[in-house]
Amino acid sequence: MLDMLSGETRIFVIIGHPIAQVKSPSGITRGFVERGINAALIPIHVLPDDVDGLIAALGPVLNVDGIVVTIPHKFAARQHCTTLSDRARLLDSANVLRRGKDRAWHGDMLDGVGFVRAMRQAGGEPEGKHALLIGAGGAGSAIGLQLLDAGASELAIHDMDAGRRDALVARLSAAHPGRVRAGSADPSGFGVIANATPMGMRPDDPLPVEVEKLAPDMFIGDVITAPEVSPLLEAGRRLGCKTQTGVNMFMAQRELIVDFLEGKPV
Repeated sequence: MLDMLSGETRIFVIIGHPIAQVKSPSGITRGFVERGINAALIPIHVLPDDVDGLIAALGPVLNVDGIVVTIPHKFAARQHCTTLSDRARLLDSANVLRRGKDRAWHGDMLDGVGFVRAMRQAGGEPEGKHALLIGAGGAGSAIGLQLLDAGASELAIHDMDAGRRDALVARLSAAHPGRVRAGSADPSGFGVIANATPMGMRPDDPLPVEVEKLAPDMFIGDVITAPEVSPLLEAGRRLGCKTQTGVNMFMAQRELIVDFLEGKPV
């Protein structure tokens, strides 16, 4: 892979805080190589106070063609986009940016599409299910929208920040009236549980839901990649639940991201 690097290599960056846990640099660079594209994805650790300055500084860098965005910069990145996909505009956030012909940024939000694709690959199906979403941030917003677009009959949203939860309930209700409400950490009665928070990355993190109320017929998905099998997923697997890891989600999303960065429709 290193043999391809040269002055002609096109550069893409992934920005986040933290950044050490991301799997994208090797995975997406490998995706470029598999397609015969001389390009690489480079991780950049940037604090929220500095992210606007960084994106602005990338503007005149002529061999930087795109940005992949992870927590907590997805809402900030959207503000730098001249054009947006419909879903990114609705969610007011973006996790991928690419250059247009005018060198301006075009943004999309692919977290939800990747989550539902991985869910289906793991034997889950959102259509007709009551879904509980934990976390109303950038990834959670996208996952909630895609679960509804894929046919979930109801979406309940739980977030420790009630204001952020209520804002997402209102935003998604505008697109899917009557199917979105506030939820809690109680998973009783839900067919799909989606954890879109960092809870589970650290050994002392609390569990995102009341795991003693999980049931074997639930499908549980998590967005975190390290550890790959989170404590929530461990609890679900002990009961026989079908599960999807953050790594599964990334792998499902990888081809979509490479398509987008290549300029293809997704």
